[in-house]
Amino acid sequence: MRIIDVNSWKRKEHFNFFSKMASPYLGIVTEVDCTDCYAYAKERGHSFFATYLHKSMIAVNAVEELKYRLVDDEIVVFDTIHAGSTIGREDGTFGFAFIHFSPDFEAFNAELQTEIEAVQHSTGLRLNNDDLKNDLIRHSTIPWHSFSGLLHPTNFNPKESVPKITFGKYTIREGRKLLPVSIEAHHGLVDGLHIAQYLTEFQNQLNLKR
Repeated sequence: MRIIDVNSWKRKEHFNFFSKMASPYLGIVTEVDCTDCYAYAKERGHSFFATYLHKSMIAVNAVEELKYRLVDDEIVVFDTIHAGSTIGREDGTFGFAFIHFSPDFEAFNAELQTEIEAVQHSTGLRLNNDDLKNDLIRHSTIPWHSFSGLLHPTNFNPKESVPKITFGKYTIREGRKLLPVSIEAHHGLVDGLHIAQYLTEFQNQLNLKR
């Protein structure tokens, strides 16, 4: 982790401008083609969710701006960003899971499956101090429907700097599987360019390009 020197930072004016807003968040909703990734996961007997979540985390860690966070009134850059995710239960509730990122899918998936099991045998949100963590991306999945818009709950705290990524149910058009994805981030730290970089790398990962 390192601290950004705001006075010499090229985004100083951008950061100061957006940070004064009650809701300084930038977000878009789009689709990515998950056809090849879905087939790849099924051929190997892997969870599709685990597979695309891991590929999302590879893409997140490839974009430095998605590693920026506001911590104690300073801007820091974390070396590695981990995965936070909602996990559904059979009773209709959900709990939070935290998974350390590893570029190795098997290691990442092993911890994810342990977390899923822990959520299934717990009640409530299972925060595990999630609200105190900054070195993560908050992922959610809405597996029942596709979507073309999304609204996240917020307390309108301009110091909230952890991005949010949400996936929906894929749809099939012209023989291709299209996965809806929403990404939201603090505009003082992240621009549309950086979201586009994440989406480009995420698509590359879904296409099984290394």
